[in-house]
Amino acid sequence: MTDIRTPRLLLRRWHDDDLLPLSEIQSDPVVMQWIGDGRPRSLDETAQDIEEWEEEWDEEGFGLFAVELLGSGELAGAVGLYVADSPAEIADRIAISWRLARVLWGQGYASEAAHAALEFAVQDRGIDRVVAASRPGDSASANVLDKLGMQAESTVQDPVHGHDLRLYAIDLTEFQG
Repeated sequence: MTDIRTPRLLLRRWHDDDLLPLSEIQSDPVVMQWIGDGRPRSLDETAQDIEEWEEEWDEEGFGLFAVELLGSGELAGAVGLYVADSPAEIADRIAISWRLARVLWGQGYASEAAHAALEFAVQDRGIDRVVAASRPGDSASANVLDKLGMQAESTVQDPVHGHDLRLYAIDLTEFQG
């Protein structure tokens, strides 16, 4: 089992008791507005998300971590790596993603967790390139991507949901972990 500690966070695999807190996070329309089709996720959809993330861990050796606040043990959200399936420009590449409880926004947690996930990618898994997709207008995510040193490469249309996506990438051989 892979646990990563940062100064304020624990990134770990998923536990059964994470379902309800993550469902609360993913049921918030403001949290989910920039993710996928932009709609909140139900309890069943959240359970499916966790199941898929855990399967990716088992199959790929990486996935989205549960992010826990060290001080309180509270689930803050999810961050980590996944194999992108679309758009075609990044399909089958390793991508980074995150979602955190809205009450925790603006405190640097997303950047801290995502930075730890990139360190894990290069140091523990030998991954040399990571991509990301962000919707234009999602300035908070763009800010995190900038702090990670990811470079915008192009804008494409999401083939599933029809909105624009800004694609980013980072060469981890130059990553300053």
